[in-house]
Amino acid sequence: MANSDFEDDLFDVMEDEGEGEDEPEREIEEENVDFDVVAEDPTEPDDEEPSDDSDDGSDDDDEDEEAATELSGDPLAEVLAAEMANAIPNRSSSEPQSSHSTKAPSPVPLARRRSPSPATMRRNSLRLRAVPRTFTIEAICALPHPVSTHALAASHCMTHLLTGSDDGYIRDYDIFTALNSKNFLTAPQRHHSGVVEGIMKAGQIRFWWENLYPPSPGIEVERTLAPVYSLAMQSDALWTLAGTDTGPINLFTVRHEPGRICHTLIGHRGPVSSMSMDHDEKGFFSAGWDGEALQWDLNTGQNVRKFTAHGSQLTCVAVRPTDSVYTETGSPISVHPEPNDLVGGSINSKLHPFTNPTSQTDIDAKSDASHDSLFDGDDADESNQATSGAATTSNAKVSTGQRSIVPVPKGAPPLLDSERYKIFSPDILMTVAIDGQIMLWDKRVHSPGQGVGRLGLSDKTPPWCLSACWSVDGSQIYAGRRNGAVEVYDMRQIGRTGPFGTPRLLKTLRNPQSSGVVSCVVALPDNRHIACASIDNIRLWNVADAVEADTSGRTRIQFKIIPGHHGGYISQMVVDPGARFLVSSSSNRGWHGDSTKTVFVHDIRHIQ
Repeated sequence: MANSDFEDDLFDVMEDEGEGEDEPEREIEEENVDFDVVAEDPTEPDDEEPSDDSDDGSDDDDEDEEAATELSGDPLAEVLAAEMANAIPNRSSSEPQSSHSTKAPSPVPLARRRSPSPATMRRNSLRLRAVPRTFTIEAICALPHPVSTHALAASHCMTHLLTGSDDGYIRDYDIFTALNSKNFLTAPQRHHSGVVEGIMKAGQIRFWWENLYPPSPGIEVERTLAPVYSLAMQSDALWTLAGTDTGPINLFTVRHEPGRICHTLIGHRGPVSSMSMDHDEKGFFSAGWDGEALQWDLNTGQNVRKFTAHGSQLTCVAVRPTDSVYTETGSPISVHPEPNDLVGGSINSKLHPFTNPTSQTDIDAKSDASHDSLFDGDDADESNQATSGAATTSNAKVSTGQRSIVPVPKGAPPLLDSERYKIFSPDILMTVAIDGQIMLWDKRVHSPGQGVGRLGLSDKTPPWCLSACWSVDGSQIYAGRRNGAVEVYDMRQIGRTGPFGTPRLLKTLRNPQSSGVVSCVVALPDNRHIACASIDNIRLWNVADAVEADTSGRTRIQFKIIPGHHGGYISQMVVDPGARFLVSSSSNRGWHGDSTKTVFVHDIRHIQ
């Protein structure tokens, strides 16, 4: 009887301790019971009833097990262990569903966070940190060349600046040594570069090498020099790609053994006008005069895909930046229906005074530059004579709710409407044709005719486009036109200017009519400013704050002149990720036009 009294007192103490614990904690303890104790006592009779205290709750299971372990070697401990082993299966069989229903779900595994590589950390440190209010850009260094320069390429840190010229040579410049030295342009160099005023540093060349045509199979002849029409360099200046005027693309080393040719990629049938590196730098895209854009795999050196449209000469190819701004739904656009979208009602006219289609038509009708013909002579005279009636005709089209669109080229992709653009992935490729068509390709879609669309053009847009680029966040496209204007497309909205349902033409930045063709456009890293190059000068525009002209065609001057180039086509401009330097080269890139023989390095000063 003494053992029985002691057993009752022990269970009373355990029950009192268990009543102070919370219900969720008891459930967790039920799941952690060691069921090996049950399997070790199969001879326990089934008709033995457990104690009343153990049936009331399961909060004391773990504590009972710990108590039994502490009293090991005692007969009482063996009896308690046997009673506990018999009570657990009876309770589990009577309540099988409740134990499973109260089981807490397993936590979601955390994503593995990898530390950034040294190369990634170095590239991130080179980016623009604080966004300034505006910039002041001034030419501080000149790199005279014997011939015109078609292409530029630079590493992220700007320690290596490559120039590709029409004489078939690739030159590697060290601009930091040039800027920190006391070597200035001599009198003949100043005359050659067209620098009349100011003190300007001379360039410091590091290496140069030849860009040769590939050898002909089975013919042993001396290899000749091939003009460099495009360049693309790895971000750390390990290697570079040089496109020729006949189609082959040469792969050279830069940092180690500069100028050693590693491989020649054969695919294009004409001049390679532009190249763009893929995000992982394991491949790249090239565009040529043959009307094709090719995707290359640098691991194999083979062409893996062709982007073919309507056969027009391609002038530019660009991959959408990785910092693309997307909506919360994952779609590249955010559709906000506007009332009276086609006609341009009074509500929208008040909200968007500079995108009123009627006022924009009046501006186009009064602009002689937007109506000039590609050919001189009678066609141009007839076009100028028809200017007076253009406003009336266009207004009639707007009043009927119709858009005047340029005729679609044969074989061109369809318009990029909202339904097709909604399912585009962030990985988008842009190709630009010389006839003015801008095409967007979804790189994940490989079916012919799928995942591609073109931006809409008005009949007031001349058939000409030599340069276009993405904004830094990939939300806008800047396209330079033949009439001295830069069109800004907002890729996140559906606009009222142009065909309904296509990406919105946000605004048009118009240079003076005497400026000439916009031959090159580049976006600055602050995502607000762009530099556009015309024949007369390079101008700095604040796209975010710029407004279009009113109905009278008058507006204040909204751009700044960047000194340097004057009187020639600008072939390419390069801006480093930290917005410290802007480099510009002059060439007609094989098309008709004048050019200079100097590459200018500009210093970018940030104004807060």
